[in-house]
Amino acid sequence: MTTPDGGSRFAEFGPPRRVEGGLKARSTRGAIGRSWWSRRFLEVLESFALGTRLTRGRAYARRGQVLRLDVAPGLVTASVQGSRPDPYPVRIGLAAYPDEVWERIEAELAGQAFFSARLLAGDLPDELEELFAAAGAPLFPGAVGELAQHCGCPDFAVPCKHLAATFYLLAEAFDADPFQLLHWRGRARGELLDRLRTLRGAAAPGGASADPAAAPDAPGAPADPAGGPGSVARPVAGAGRVLGGLPAVPPDDEVDRFWLSPVALPDRPPTLATGPELLLRQLGPPGAAIGGPGLVERLRRAYREFGRDAAGSDDPR
Repeated sequence: MTTPDGGSRFAEFGPPRRVEGGLKARSTRGAIGRSWWSRRFLEVLESFALGTRLTRGRAYARRGQVLRLDVAPGLVTASVQGSRPDPYPVRIGLAAYPDEVWERIEAELAGQAFFSARLLAGDLPDELEELFAAAGAPLFPGAVGELAQHCGCPDFAVPCKHLAATFYLLAEAFDADPFQLLHWRGRARGELLDRLRTLRGAAAPGGASADPAAAPDAPGAPADPAGGPGSVARPVAGAGRVLGGLPAVPPDDEVDRFWLSPVALPDRPPTLATGPELLLRQLGPPGAAIGGPGLVERLRRAYREFGRDAAGSDDPR
């Protein structure tokens, strides 16, 4: 871009100032992002055809030009050092989902032991993206217009290299803590896990059901076949969906069969017929300092004696 006098608008700016102690990308070459969620996030960004702006931002991220990066519901803020003395403020907005959407998602997550176990273990399973999409709340932005991007630099390009550097550092932040992605969408790690524990505990035997449709007096709530007055069937979740149709086995039979093999075992496990001094034949002769070849012969006789004692045989071989 040129100024009215024919000069470049960016002529006063040189290379970025060197930074000490910046947030430097762990990846020094190639692609950034190790986990599926960080790679997926960057794949979405790169699908927006942002061109060389992302390439320049990747170089900034690897040089450590990002000084600060903070993730909050709906907003990522950063400070990126460019060529000017003062760092540029960066903001990236992405809509955080309201509580009613998160409550629906949390009920889905708590209803399947697979998701609850993985999340409580600090992991985001691949299937989580599909679950969010089915709930009408995509985990990742579907179009570049969903991202509200702002940088304090004079570059009109969006994203500029400072924004792009922030995107790459954000992907690595997702690598380090996948719950940062969910936090950006509106749920902090502690709040989400507490909700899952509460819902899972309420759905466990002896607790109230986590499914509002299965609550007493709820329209269409199924009756409990075991039942007393007003009792209802709790929703079946997780492994119960698979095991629920199996016939009941008396506890005494379960104990008697616990140690039995599901298939017939051979009368005697197969063994490899070898001489007792097999190990000595595989190893080379020891050095003179520890006995030399004479030690090998003494060990060979000892192994043969041990072998005869173990077999209960007087065979002199």
